[in-house]
Amino acid sequence: MRTTRALAASAAAVAVLGLAAPTAAAWNDPTSVTAQPSVIARGGQLVITVKGEACTMQNSTVSSSAFPTTRLRSMGGDTSTATVTVSSNANPGAQSVTTNCAGRQRTFNNVFTVLGGVRGGIGGSSTSGATPADIAIGGGLVAAALIGGGVFWMRRRSESKI
Repeated sequence: MRTTRALAASAAAVAVLGLAAPTAAAWNDPTSVTAQPSVIARGGQLVITVKGEACTMQNSTVSSSAFPTTRLRSMGGDTSTATVTVSSNANPGAQSVTTNCAGRQRTFNNVFTVLGGVRGGIGGSSTSGATPADIAIGGGLVAAALIGGGVFWMRRRSESKI
């Protein structure tokens, strides 16, 4: 009787461990997330590649604050990809990507970088109009031109009387 109970308890323990092992192994899925290109401007397209068997299942997704949630496509083996478009109002800097595979989420930091924009139109300047320094320099050049022109004209006038 004792051996039967011990045998039953051992079998139950082995069954519990056997069922928990695949779950423990899947806890680390996916193993990596990469983006190509790794640096991109707003509005550009990225190819997100996810390594991990759990993400090859249907309805697996990737998301980020820089792009909307997108479904992954299995590429065979343990690799899945998604092509995403970075939002035109995405914050510049390093971005993280969150995977949702087999009902579990995992976030990977610093996967890609969004470049900040520049103000265009006047060579990227950030002012709207002339600064006091611009006005002083321009005024000095105009004054120098007037004085130089006046001196030249006065010298030419006096030469014609000789």
